[in-house]
Amino acid sequence: MIQKKTNRGGSYKVSLLYTAYMSTLLGRTQAALDTAGIVYDVLDCDPDLADTAAFCEAYHFRLDQSANAILVAGKADPTKYACCIVLATTRLDVNKTVCKQLGVKRASFASSEQTKAVTGMEIGGVTPFGIPENIPILVDTAVMHASTVVMGGGNRSSKVILNPQELTKYPGVTIVEDLAKPKQ
Repeated sequence: MIQKKTNRGGSYKVSLLYTAYMSTLLGRTQAALDTAGIVYDVLDCDPDLADTAAFCEAYHFRLDQSANAILVAGKADPTKYACCIVLATTRLDVNKTVCKQLGVKRASFASSEQTKAVTGMEIGGVTPFGIPENIPILVDTAVMHASTVVMGGGNRSSKVILNPQELTKYPGVTIVEDLAKPKQ
């Protein structure tokens, strides 16, 4: 049975599935959410199903409900990072929009090793909540138009479900027009 936790006493309807995984959010992720006063639910998930497509299929979420947190590394000395939040139905515009936001000429997706070293989180569980404060959080406007989104919980065994308007409560968040383009 999926274990759900909430800090608001509400519930989120999702199909019930059997899972042997009873996890929690990464500690600093939960602390960051709670300190910011963000209303959210937690959904435990099988770590082998944490990647977007597998997660959405197994847990019955649509891709346009999945908000992916992607760490981008700007080519500068020292490296400039940004945590970009985009829907799974879109493609992050790294070469133009992200570079402009970071003030660099070139940028690329951070490697899984860089992501782990910078955020302490693994791919499939990355979230903006609890990342270092010096990393800007860029959110595509399309994310803000969704009624509910699911995001990483700071680890591969949990997800955060929230109304994307809650993101505006979090320090360091900037809503960016055209941060991502629809996938072709």
